[in-house]
Amino acid sequence: MSTPANFGHNSARETRRADVLPIGAPRRVGYLILFVIAPLVVVVAAVPVAWRYHWGPSWLDIALGVVLYAVAIMGITAGYHRCFTHRSFAARGPLKVALALAGGIALEGPATLWAAEHRRHHRFSDGPGDPHSPWRFGTGRTALLRGLVHAQVGWFFTAPTRSNQRRYVPDLLADPILRRIDRCYPVTAACSLLVPAAVGGLATSSWHGAITAFLWAGLVRYALVHHVTWSVNSICHAFGDRHHPTPGVDQSRDVRWIALLTFGEGWHNLHHANPTSARHGGLPGQHDLTAALIRLFERLDWAYDVRWPIDPLPGEAGVVTPHG
Repeated sequence: MSTPANFGHNSARETRRADVLPIGAPRRVGYLILFVIAPLVVVVAAVPVAWRYHWGPSWLDIALGVVLYAVAIMGITAGYHRCFTHRSFAARGPLKVALALAGGIALEGPATLWAAEHRRHHRFSDGPGDPHSPWRFGTGRTALLRGLVHAQVGWFFTAPTRSNQRRYVPDLLADPILRRIDRCYPVTAACSLLVPAAVGGLATSSWHGAITAFLWAGLVRYALVHHVTWSVNSICHAFGDRHHPTPGVDQSRDVRWIALLTFGEGWHNLHHANPTSARHGGLPGQHDLTAALIRLFERLDWAYDVRWPIDPLPGEAGVVTPHG
């Protein structure tokens, strides 16, 4: 296994100056609360709160949570990641709106910010400049443990900078549809939590139904979506199998259980070997639900210019252009 570069290298620090913009302390505190503290508090407190106040999930809460989990994950995987960040396919107007809104309910930030951070991650994968590499502090056990925490949640509030969107996503900033949806992100985020509460309350005609739906289909679902998707940043760069060569010191891996929970994102090694591919699972048995959805969009003519792997499996077609 190649060893990630030393993050203190001076030339790399010079390279990163144009790649990032400083963020103030208030915003970092906001990231700490929304992305780190709140999800952990929700997960830790959900069971005892349910036991004490009889707020356990109903079948309606579970159904709402599963549906919203699936929509949010697909919004991130098919929308934010494969469509907007890597241009694995182009979406026609209505589908573009739907993907951007679906990604927004995952509560991981507006599409342009998400894409900028991820494009910088690919440019410096597991080397100096990568915003969330688990190898940031070294290769020893203690350093890796610290790095895993950093890659999972720590980078949100410890980093004094965010990726320069004008540098990394000028194409997305020039898209009027995405600009409008980004401006509406606070409303999308609020609806992500309030809509399940409204559905639960109306379906049961009770405040109890609204509260349990808000807790389980809203807050708990939001926490699970966060940590499942962020596990791709941490676990899939530290553990698992490597089937494909990748450039530099990149340490992307394939992790089956993460691929299952993220609808294909856990097949992370092929993704880093060929980032613009619309499918991440390239080997037999590597099922990729997001790729299947993109294939459906293509057949319905909602998506076009889809980039399938260079060596397609039976039934697939198309050629992926090299990642620049």
